[in-house]
Amino acid sequence: MTGAGTGAGTDARAVRGAGGVRPDRVRLQVSLNGSRTAADGAAVPMSPRALVESALRSVAAGAAEVLVRPRTPCGRESLSPRVVGPVLRALREGGVAVPLVVCASVGAEPDPGARVARVRSWEVLPDRAEVHCAEPGAVDLAAALAERGVAVDAVVPAGVGGGAGAGPRVVAVAGAARLVVEVGGAGAGGGGAGGGVDGSGAGGVREVLVYGRDGAAWGALLRGAGVGPHRWVRTGLGDVLLLPDGRPARSNEELVAAALGLLATGTPRYWGVT
Repeated sequence: MTGAGTGAGTDARAVRGAGGVRPDRVRLQVSLNGSRTAADGAAVPMSPRALVESALRSVAAGAAEVLVRPRTPCGRESLSPRVVGPVLRALREGGVAVPLVVCASVGAEPDPGARVARVRSWEVLPDRAEVHCAEPGAVDLAAALAERGVAVDAVVPAGVGGGAGAGPRVVAVAGAARLVVEVGGAGAGGGGAGGGVDGSGAGGVREVLVYGRDGAAWGALLRGAGVGPHRWVRTGLGDVLLLPDGRPARSNEELVAAALGLLATGTPRYWGVT
């Protein structure tokens, strides 16, 4: 398993503004491609080379961690070691020094047993892997990842993140290193976007990452910045294709810069990205 970077650059780049979030209290993960396809536009990186370039630019803009969904040459998500290994190797050899995260979901391998087998056959390991608690086989998958020394991020919808409301889906992966809370609902950028988001006490998980997709993305970012003492938020073309002002994003780098500006000032700020 490759060494993980510290992500300290995020704190240095985010300057606190009036009404903004203290940069030393929140870190940003970038989702390079998510479940997007080529049909979502040329801005979404697909090839290993494009992923490396996008990751490097995103980290330079302030991302502390990189989430990637490895794909075959034809664009299909895969957990095969022949797909995951080359992508992770390309990112590391290309100079991406922050932690790398892989999504181990049904989108990449529908069969629960096959997902576990894939993980056990990986020759190049990510630093972390997402496990969706509601998917079949989540318990065995989390155990297989832990056996390989890969930190587990347990993904749950908002409202089942913490305390008494955590439920069996979180308890089942109680060894998870981080809770990832997905805030849903189109147009959730308003005050209720992050209702019920609380990761404290869920199976002993201390770190919480909050994110939303498309219409919920920017509201979730702001709400997530206030969740718990160990806060993570996420942006990237894998989650959202539009900037806070509604313009199409031209790159993951631009989304990262916009997110850090939004966190620091409470309003969009693009940090000189052209």
